[in-house]
Amino acid sequence: MFKLMKKAIILMGPPGAGKGTQAELLADRLGLYHLETSRLLEAAFNSPNTENIIKIKGETFSLKKEKMFWKSGKICSPLFVAGLISRKIKFLADMDQGIVFSGSPRSMEEARETLPLLEKLYGRRNIRAFVLNVPAEETIFRNSHRRICLLMRHPILYSEETKNLKFCPLDGSKLIRRKGLDDPKVIKVRLATYKEVTFPVIEYLKESKIPVKEINGVGSVSAVFQRLERALK
Repeated sequence: MFKLMKKAIILMGPPGAGKGTQAELLADRLGLYHLETSRLLEAAFNSPNTENIIKIKGETFSLKKEKMFWKSGKICSPLFVAGLISRKIKFLADMDQGIVFSGSPRSMEEARETLPLLEKLYGRRNIRAFVLNVPAEETIFRNSHRRICLLMRHPILYSEETKNLKFCPLDGSKLIRRKGLDDPKVIKVRLATYKEVTFPVIEYLKESKIPVKEINGVGSVSAVFQRLERALK
């Protein structure tokens, strides 16, 4: 197995490609911190900020407005997202902690803000990127059927074994569906956004001399993880 110390893995792919699930597995196997963009955003949106604003690099962002973007399937303001992620990267680097990203970077603006910082703190040779390829019809099915747990937000993929589950097998909390985000109409918006806004980031990573490998994301969680493991060696 590819041994990681203070290194970073970037998992990319369309909504429902399994980035979060595979990142959790890699984090557990390799001792990395799973930096999930959606969790950072949820934490910001649920913060007790009485003014409902956040300042990043001198710019002011409305949490209410950013949350509306997020729930509709659109990308939040790149500088807003990049600011949240950069703060977390600096914290983890200070802790000498390796990272696996899922859902970041999602736009060219975000990539241009966060990648130089990542290279500075972790070194270009210590950054690896993987793209999980999944057909559009598969992503729509996965997103519209998946649930997460109320406590730790563990994703529970739909299958014959899990379709009747009411509680998370990992922490026992209630399983819920993400309102709005996983509606078929919103998923289609997210897919279009990925193709238009996120896909160019893959070329940007290659141009920045970051190794990028494509992984077949179709199949069981175990099968996809085995492909990732082989690619990491």
